[in-house]
Amino acid sequence: MAHLHTARILWESNSDEFTKNQYSRAHHWSFDGGQTVLASSSPSVVRVPFSDPAGIDPEEALVASISSCHMLTFLYHAAKAGFTIQRYEDNAEGLMAKNAEGRLAITRCTLKPLVQFIGKQPTRPELDHLHHLAHEECFIANSVKTEIICEPQGV
Repeated sequence: MAHLHTARILWESNSDEFTKNQYSRAHHWSFDGGQTVLASSSPSVVRVPFSDPAGIDPEEALVASISSCHMLTFLYHAAKAGFTIQRYEDNAEGLMAKNAEGRLAITRCTLKPLVQFIGKQPTRPELDHLHHLAHEECFIANSVKTEIICEPQGV
């Protein structure tokens, strides 16, 4: 079953120096639920003042998307297996480096989920299996070439 997902990206020039590459990279992302967020290039890619450190950059958004999709799929499988989750926290990291073709890319995303369960606690093999299922079925993980590593914390 196919689903169409949309996002509106809006950038407007604020400079007469566009052709000199001296323009703001700040822009806005708007989503179908009505949420609009400030986005920008990463200050590690384009220096301030031409990037806005307060904005979400595409690289951060990719890491957050991978982590969020993994979490949502994990929650589904944990509930299905009879585990109750109180809290899920992931301090995910994305590494930008040259890929096999020599291009800069987010080449690795490391998820570090820390899950707090209520009542019945999974064994380490059960926890690892839930994360494996989450990775295998995550829509975003299935959409990217980035290596995704899951290093569950705790238990």
